[in-house]
Amino acid sequence: MRRNRGAAACAALLCLLSGCAGGTDYAQQHTVALVVKSTETEFWLSVFAGAEAAATEYNLTLSITGPDAEEDYAAQNQMVDEAVRAGAQAIVFSAIDYENNAVAIDAASRAGVKIVAIDSNVASDAVSTYIGTDNYAAGQMAAQAALDRVDGTLRVGVVNYDISSANGQERERGAREVLTASGRAEIVSVINTLAEAEYAKADTAALLREHPEINVLIAFNEPTSVGAARAVEQLGLADSVFLVGFDSNVATVDALQEGTVDALVVQNPYAMGYLGVESAYRLLSGQTGELARIVDTSTQIVDRENLFEEDSQKVLFAFDLD
Repeated sequence: MRRNRGAAACAALLCLLSGCAGGTDYAQQHTVALVVKSTETEFWLSVFAGAEAAATEYNLTLSITGPDAEEDYAAQNQMVDEAVRAGAQAIVFSAIDYENNAVAIDAASRAGVKIVAIDSNVASDAVSTYIGTDNYAAGQMAAQAALDRVDGTLRVGVVNYDISSANGQERERGAREVLTASGRAEIVSVINTLAEAEYAKADTAALLREHPEINVLIAFNEPTSVGAARAVEQLGLADSVFLVGFDSNVATVDALQEGTVDALVVQNPYAMGYLGVESAYRLLSGQTGELARIVDTSTQIVDRENLFEEDSQKVLFAFDLD
């Protein structure tokens, strides 16, 4: 668990000295819990940095928790329950399981807690706003990146993560539709693996051995992309398999430079964290008129041609406030 530091107090003091310019009321310190899928990957570290920046700006007490395994929705539900008991007034939540996380979120809402969803939504009417990638469009983007850069027939292997995760399934649906509509692509096989690089590496290697005809791989989040890249490298297939990954990680960015990864769909996790906590503040301070039901944080394709451009560098490298 991480909490925003003394900077929050500094922000409050500055606000008092300046007369709370702009009419924002920082006098009451609210308590917000950020409950996410994991606390380990660079994606989530960037989310935390954005969340902590917003907590400092709005003088919030912020806690951050997530399970050890990105498939452990039961642990996530327990963390939601614990946040409610600890006095959280709002929860910013990224669901591991679209359906099975709903019971805890509904219970939190009945206890009077405001709910903001980021990154991966949950099947609950209690969610006031969703902030994250348009996952269907991101899947389309991944498929189109391969179609634009690979000639001839595409024989595609898909490396997805937990089948109950809403964002992974939306990405796959978007990719399928674009590939099918192209008339020159066939999805050979889809695997769902654990969202851990070593598991993804082993499962991707098995996929490629079983289907040597695959010439395109699409991996749908950071750990599966890292694992897929390691499998391609281990099998010596960098020249024959075009790999599209998701998110920014030192390993995948290095692999992009070296040729094992060919394109990355890069999200904006810092914005998800910042806007998620900012939205929680707006809900708690009664500024509901300023909230959109859905906020699409941007995504873009990074490949070797634009890797060193300023815009690409900005989105590739996560912010970490530690």
